[in-house]
Amino acid sequence: MKEAYLWSATDGVVVCDLCAHRCRIADGEKGLCGVRENRGGTLYSLVYGKLISRASDPIEKKPLYHFLPGTSTYSIATAGCNFFCDFCQNWQISQMTHGDGTIYGEDATPREIAVDAEGRGCKSIAYTYTEPTIFFEFAYDTARIAQEMGLKNVFVTNGYQTPETIRKMAGVIDAANVDLKAFSDDFYGERCHARLAPVLEAIELMYENGIFLEITTLIVPGENDDRDDLKRLAEFIASVSPEIPWHVSRFHPQYKQADREWTPSATIFAALEIGKTAGLKYLYAGNLPAGRYENTYCPNCSELVIERSGFSSRSTGLEGNRCRSCGTELNIVITE
Repeated sequence: MKEAYLWSATDGVVVCDLCAHRCRIADGEKGLCGVRENRGGTLYSLVYGKLISRASDPIEKKPLYHFLPGTSTYSIATAGCNFFCDFCQNWQISQMTHGDGTIYGEDATPREIAVDAEGRGCKSIAYTYTEPTIFFEFAYDTARIAQEMGLKNVFVTNGYQTPETIRKMAGVIDAANVDLKAFSDDFYGERCHARLAPVLEAIELMYENGIFLEITTLIVPGENDDRDDLKRLAEFIASVSPEIPWHVSRFHPQYKQADREWTPSATIFAALEIGKTAGLKYLYAGNLPAGRYENTYCPNCSELVIERSGFSSRSTGLEGNRCRSCGTELNIVITE
């Protein structure tokens, strides 16, 4: 247990300023995430150093295709989430804190994580699997040590941070893949118990604060596959920067939506065409073999620059982060 970051208290009631819920928490109560508790007018993280999962992954699995491609990242998570998505792909760990309140996890320190990551040859640490915002204290402390050791730091997130949190992330968290779930406030309200606007604001602020961005949208059939909404979503990303990679991923039946069908491949490819029309330069299909939509091509001359198969990648047409064929500088961060 550790005193939380970014909170205030008035008359014993704590306001948590980490995520956009901004929970008001009475003494002895927890926030919506189930892992932040007011004890005597002080907010504490209950999951500090309580790892529910850790693994060495290809960075492409996050998915991050343009940040240190071809390298391994050391992935960690604690239990809990500030969303309640009924299509969650990691619900067994993200939602476990809403049961009997028991906090499960293996004890670890920030330095142990950074040292283990370096020892495994990883180039970065990814705060992932669940929502890293809810274990921000541990992620931030680990990231600072990792940074001193020359490792990069990555958030895989739903993007529900407050501006205060993003300002604290800046200069410490190097990259993020933000799950922009839909472009509908009704969808966010009904399926995630959240709002769209804070996610859009967070994406803009991350970009403005120099955090390298990629965006993922999981298409759930009949839920967030409206063509007009996808058009507005793609146009929003392009308005921040057409250089931001957009991953459109195929849903597979999970959790409370286990009775749904897999997303048709045609729906994924139609969304990617919408992204292309919106002016996005880098478009990828997730969770299905996708041919050209697995690879990276130079947006200037269409030369193949990174070839992928599953989570493995091979640089075929790059010199540094420039296209070997035409010399165009690409929005790719290469291993130093």
